[in-house]
Amino acid sequence: MKEKVYQSLIELTNGETSSKLLQAVAQSTFSKKFIRSYSKVYGINIEEVSNKIDSFSSLHDFFVRTLKQEARTIAQGHNVFASPVDGKVEAYGDIVDGMTFYVKNKPYSLLDLLGSEVQSARYRDGKFIVFYLSPADYHRIHSPIDAHVVRQYILGQKSYPVNQWGLAYGKKPISQNYRMISEIEYAENTLAAFIKVGATFVNSIKLTNTTEQWNKGDEVGYFSFGSTVVMLFEPQSVTFSKNVKQGCAIRMGEAFATML
Repeated sequence: MKEKVYQSLIELTNGETSSKLLQAVAQSTFSKKFIRSYSKVYGINIEEVSNKIDSFSSLHDFFVRTLKQEARTIAQGHNVFASPVDGKVEAYGDIVDGMTFYVKNKPYSLLDLLGSEVQSARYRDGKFIVFYLSPADYHRIHSPIDAHVVRQYILGQKSYPVNQWGLAYGKKPISQNYRMISEIEYAENTLAAFIKVGATFVNSIKLTNTTEQWNKGDEVGYFSFGSTVVMLFEPQSVTFSKNVKQGCAIRMGEAFATML
């Protein structure tokens, strides 16, 4: 019952008009007045922000803030994957029954997520990890490893919430939302899927690195609103680090997996 009510309410409010209104408010100069209260409510550490808080032109400008270079340390080692975002580990583990993984007890199909049988087959019986970004988090996206971008494509149209309620009661937002999929090649012909999932009304994933070569820790894009990153790995290619636990906080640059 809760699931049906939640989905109905989201459908009623998630339209083009509401999306444009949300964007207009967040990007208005008037919204600048709310930056300090926003940072206090969410406990944002403004000391690590690269610009002074009064220099931001809008709430959206603050939301996509950059950090001081020394604010994050990138995990060393050519075989170590660094977290691409600040957030928490929502779920991780093995891809089971061929091509299915679970988040909040909901099954997700690789085919639905990637939209291609060829791409999906690469990750059969592999591993997955889901990073969730809350409104409080730093929203820039960074490369998790030195890699070559093999392909990038977009799937989905609307974006529904990917917060706790959205994941529990929504219509499988991870595989249905607007999403930008980057397939990256690292080491020797090993592939990983790096999936940026849009959230809450606005399809707001912006690329800042359009080259085919990514270096670990380099910025590659940002989310304009809270969202999720999913990574898929081929079988027998990585092992997750001991610090990776469901629900644990993780910061950009922190090690989360090692190549086998």
